[in-house]
This record gives sequence, structure tokens and C-alpha cells, in this order.
Amino acid sequence: MLVQTPTETLLGQLTGRERQVLELVAEGKSNLAIGRQLRLRPKTVEAHLRSLFYKLGLEQSPYEHRRVMAAVTYLGRRPAT
Repeated sequence: MLVQTPTETLLGQLTGRERQVLELVAEGKSNLAIGRQLRLRPKTVEAHLRSLFYKLGLEQSPYEHRRVMAAVTYLGRRPAT
């Protein structure tokens, strides 16, 4: 029986498109670059980011940058909370 890590469990909640967006975020791409590569409108990229932030439990905080924390989660280095 395979046991999922906390990171795999979090990422498993994302849709395929959200995972694509997150992968590009982890590569350091801007919203504009993500939209161009995936052929999405800027507002659609923003909507996917909001959704994946929510699913990953990343709330706005003055102490952490959600975009960076999402990339860290994607890369499997986010500590379990």
C-alpha cells in the first residue's frame, strides 16, 4: 500500500490546469507569461492562482509570500503544518 506524503495529498486536490499553473509559478513565470504559455486570459490565471492558494491552505500573510510558498509546496519542500 502506498502512503501519500502531505505534499502529495495537497497537490492531489488541484485540477490539471491548476497544476500546470503551479508548475509555471515554480519555474518563476509571471502571470503574463503563464497566460501566454497556456493561452489563458490574465483574469483566468488569477482565478487559478486564487483557487490553488485556497486548496493549498495559503492565506495572505505579511510574513510569507503565497506565490513562493506555493512553489515550495510544488517542489516538495514545504513543512507539514
